[in-house]
Amino acid sequence: MPRSHKTLPRLFVEVPLATGASLELSREHTNYLLNVLRMKRPDALVVFNGVDGAWMARIADDHRKGVTLEIAVQTQHQTPKSDLWFGFAPLKTGRLDYLVQKATEMGAGVIQPVITQFTQVSRLRTDKLLANVIEAAEQCEVLSIPTLGHEVGLTGLLADWQQKQGLRRLIFCDESASSHTPVDQLGDLDGLPIGLLVGPEGGFSDAERELLLAQSFVLPISLGPRILRADTAAVAALAVVQATIGDWR
Repeated sequence: MPRSHKTLPRLFVEVPLATGASLELSREHTNYLLNVLRMKRPDALVVFNGVDGAWMARIADDHRKGVTLEIAVQTQHQTPKSDLWFGFAPLKTGRLDYLVQKATEMGAGVIQPVITQFTQVSRLRTDKLLANVIEAAEQCEVLSIPTLGHEVGLTGLLADWQQKQGLRRLIFCDESASSHTPVDQLGDLDGLPIGLLVGPEGGFSDAERELLLAQSFVLPISLGPRILRADTAAVAALAVVQATIGDWR
């Protein structure tokens, strides 16, 4: 994206985008542009829909009941969707929002809540999680919105893994593993589709850990000598994966 567009507000919309198209915004988006950002005609912004790339648009009409945008020119081509699967045990509100936002920023293609024995939250507001995903994408120039899965139990996830995921290997952060760098282990997976699983506060139970270690497609890794909070572990693990075998290279 040209540097001149970097400072423009970004807005995710769910309609096709093309030069000359006219777009009527929702009440929520209208309030955000007019009352929060204090924008007015003919201010410019960038819109994207996860399919057609990013486009510069201008406010063509700014009446209180709704804002009309005119789509001007494409500023960035659509990026391919990430193949990185990320699973996590839901945390309490606040830290859960943070975790979902960071997974989006770090390039997860699928964000999958996984219920474990020590999971703190069992019922999730999918709409709120999706709002956090979209907000992170808007703020960090992510064009491909991750797929947000419905919560699934760990046992069921593992039982169906090979049928649904094929050759994808599942890395899990094992706080009981001996402390060492995971770089060499991850290097052996280079070129394979990858899944990453982070457990809850308190870690996986002994039975869950045994179940994970019994699967031929599972690789346990250590995140070093210190015990990390679950949200910190997620960011650390995503960074190691992206830097070693992911799209940071």
